[in-house]
This record gives sequence, C-alpha cells and structure tokens, in this order.
Amino acid sequence: MAPLFTVRIQLLLLQAVGFFIGLVGQAVRAFGSPRFSSRTTRPVTEPLLLLSGVQLAKLIRQRKVKCIDVVQAYINRIKDVNSMINGIVMYRFEAAKKEARAIDKKLAENQEDEATLEKKWPFLGVPLTVKEAFQLKGMPNSSGLVSRRNAISKTDATVVAFLKEAGAIPLGITNCSELCMWYESSNKIYGRSNNPYDLQHIVGGSSGGEGCTLAAACSVIGVGSDIGGSIRMPAFFNGIFGHKPSPGVVPNKGQFPMAMGAQEQFQCTGPMCRYAEDLAPMLRVMAGPGIKKLKLNDKVNLKDLKFYWMEHDGGSYLMSKVDQDLILAQKKVVAHLETILGVSVQHVKLKQMKYSFQLWVTMMSAKGHDGKEPVKFVDLLGDHGKPIKPLWELIKWCLGLSVHTIPSIGLALLEEKLKYNNEKCRKFKAVEESLHKELTEMLGDDGIFLYPSHPTVAPKHHVPLTRPFNFAYTGIFNALGLPVTQCPLGLNAKGLPLGIQVVAGPFNDHLTLAVAQYLEKSFGGWVCPGMF
Repeated sequence: MAPLFTVRIQLLLLQAVGFFIGLVGQAVRAFGSPRFSSRTTRPVTEPLLLLSGVQLAKLIRQRKVKCIDVVQAYINRIKDVNSMINGIVMYRFEAAKKEARAIDKKLAENQEDEATLEKKWPFLGVPLTVKEAFQLKGMPNSSGLVSRRNAISKTDATVVAFLKEAGAIPLGITNCSELCMWYESSNKIYGRSNNPYDLQHIVGGSSGGEGCTLAAACSVIGVGSDIGGSIRMPAFFNGIFGHKPSPGVVPNKGQFPMAMGAQEQFQCTGPMCRYAEDLAPMLRVMAGPGIKKLKLNDKVNLKDLKFYWMEHDGGSYLMSKVDQDLILAQKKVVAHLETILGVSVQHVKLKQMKYSFQLWVTMMSAKGHDGKEPVKFVDLLGDHGKPIKPLWELIKWCLGLSVHTIPSIGLALLEEKLKYNNEKCRKFKAVEESLHKELTEMLGDDGIFLYPSHPTVAPKHHVPLTRPFNFAYTGIFNALGLPVTQCPLGLNAKGLPLGIQVVAGPFNDHLTLAVAQYLEKSFGGWVCPGMF
C-alpha cells in the first residue's frame, strides 16, 4: 500500500497547486473578461436552423430547399451570435456560398432520383464546422499554439475529406484548448470560447469551440477528437450529442497534435451534432473503410438489451462529488427505462472506477511497441524546436508576457510528476486489465452502461484549474477502449445542460447510438439556448 499512498500524496499536492493557480487565474483574468448585455445567446427564429443534417440533405436532394438558402441561414446566425461565444475562429463564407450555388446548379441540371443522390452524397449541402486542430484546406491548423499561428493547411484531414465528398459544406474552423490538452477551450491566438447557455461558463475542451458552435445553432454537424473526453465533455457542457467511437474505426490522420506510439490507439475522432439521427450517418462517412468493424446495419431492439448504471466513480479523493442534479437526471433515465421501456436496470458498483485518473495517466505514460517514450508535452509546446522552460514561462505569465496559457504551463511544470515510472505503470496496468475484463464481461455484446459525463454541470471560467482531475469521468473510457455516446438530458434549474454517458462493449457502437436516439425522443435532446 505504500506506493499507492505516495501516489495519493503527490496527486493531492498537484491538486493544491492547481487550486492556487486557479485562484490566481481567476483574479488576473477577471479584469479582462468581456461583458455582454445577455448571459445567453439569442434563440433561433429561422426554421431551417432547427432541422437535422439528415433532414436538410433530404430537402436539398428533393429540391424543396435551395442549398444556398441553408448556408446563408447559418451564416446569418453565425454573424448574429458568434461574437458572444467565440466558437468559430475563422470563416470561409464566400467559399461555402460558392459551393452551395454549385450544388443548386448541379441539382437543377441533373435529374438523378433522390435515392441515387443519397447514396452518392448523404450530406449534400449540409453545413459543417471543423475543430481547428484538424486540417481543412486553406484554413489555419495551429491548435492554439502561437508558434503555429501561420500554419495553413494545404490539404484536408481524412475525415474532413470524407465529409466533403459526402456533400457537406464547411463554414469554418472552431476553437480548442492549447494543444488540445485542457478542458476549457482558450488559447493565445483565438481567445476563450463561452457557453451559449451562460456566457460566464466554460464550453469544455478540447473540442469546446465545436460544442458551443453546434449548441448555439451556428452549425448542425461537426468534427471533434477525443483522447480524454474532448468530444464528450464539450458535448455535455453544451447540451448536444457527441460520440467517441471504438478505437481504430475512424482515421485520425490530418490533425495536430497527433497521438503517437501507444497513445495512438486511444485517440478517437468522432461526430458531434445537435440531433441524434445524424450520429450514425456521420460515423458511416467519417469511418470510411473502417465502418466494417462495426455493426451499424444491425437492428437494435432496446428491450433485448441489458442495462446497468452507476451514479459516481465510487469515491475518488481526486474528483468532485457528482452534482445532485446529475444524479437525479440519471435516476430519471433509469426510472423511464424501467417503467416505460419495461427493462431492468441493474445498479452496479465497479470499485476500480475510483482509479480512473490513475488509469488514464498509465495509458498516457505507456511506452510504444518499439520501447520509445511518449512525446513530451513540453516538446509539443516548443513545437519540436527550441524547448520552453516551464518555470520561466510561469514567471512570464504572471507578468502578462507568456504566449502560453496557464493550463499548458502548469502541465509542462508537472509533467514529470504526473508521469508514472515502470513500477506504477505495471501496478495500474493490472488494475486497468481487471476493470476492462469486468466491464466487457458485464456488457458483452448486448449491454449498456449509464455513467455521469462529468461530476458537475459546466463550471464557470477558470474553475477547472481548481478541479483538474474531473475529466477522468470521460478519460477512463479512452483507457478502457470502449465506445461512448454523450446524450443531453435537458437543463437544470439554472439553465445549464444535463447529460449522461452511454457506454457499450468494444465495437458495439450501434447500441449506444440506438440508445441516444431513444433518449432524445424521451427527454427532448438539445434545447435551444435563450428559450427559457
């Protein structure tokens, strides 16, 4: 027990450091925070913005709606509210309108039937936004790193190319945290993104700009990436859907930074959207040939599934306690499944879930098959050029002179402390293998596990610095390699989104996607900001 006790002391010290840095960050940044007359974005008034991507594509293929009208409606919405949320950080409006007119012209001249068009272009004319960390030809690809400010993509990331080939029209790129390694989306190039349900709250990270852009109805489908919850946390905080696929299904090529070695299998690219019916069609397109690993064509009868639930991680000393609002929301889902759907939902206590953070760190500390160490975060901050000196950067940050964010500086400072040696890796690898075996045997090919998306609803800006380990509620499923869909469950009394993670066994993504559609019908799904 002595090594585990030592780890516990080290992590508590790290949390104390984070708490201190968070207090400093809140005090320093409060003076420069923007003020808005309203705390939420304005509600949607244009009906075209309230249709799913699947519905929009169908109307465009049927020639009932012009593609240019759809694209212009989204452009108008972006111009109306993006200054409040700072979700989209670079536009491509003129190119998007040109592509929309080309589609309208093609449809006017081509009399192919709807079925043929759907097979060729399932997202014909549908507006799309892309996380800035992904390559989108002609757009920046900095991941919020100042030294990469002038890095312009000369090609498209694989998933972006797939979506464009399916007919989608990119409107722009969206904000992320610096180097995609923090759960508040803010950096020194584009600034900070704000939650459309309350601008004083975070959007999550690292795909946070994508989350708030979709939630504010500035886009309908989007691309995110996830190595510790970077799709699911923003989806949760912004009340939308986000899916982390089974590993190795969707190609990651064309993003920066790119996970390498042992970490590559844990990084997942996936769909984010407002409407659950877009998840599976997006996944089909984004996966390309990898879709053969899944069973999306299998019909799912929810009454035949086994359901399990767990309301918290079992009492980790590192994480916040789960909000009562979230526990109540989860219990409502359980009650609904039992009384309306007529299934049994078994309450479980997976004792090793309380080591979620440690298991994620073990994953990130693992050496590759060639024995090479993982790429150091401090090297990424230096963009593999002149290495930065974290302590000096902290001093510069206090003087307002650093080009890096405080979470990145903090991670660089603590990187070696967070990294586990061989003995700790072996110890927690055994725990991970035991938990993986327990969960996969419990779920099989017909099981669903309901688990909180985060211990709290979207916190206020800078608060994550005082709760640095809360992301482990999502990160654990990267370490375990399981597919997960984050599903919205309405709003709490303060108007902030509630949600839940729906987990299945390996390569059973079709089960979580089916449950997502059911929960959307039962609990309402996405709620337009500013309506209540």
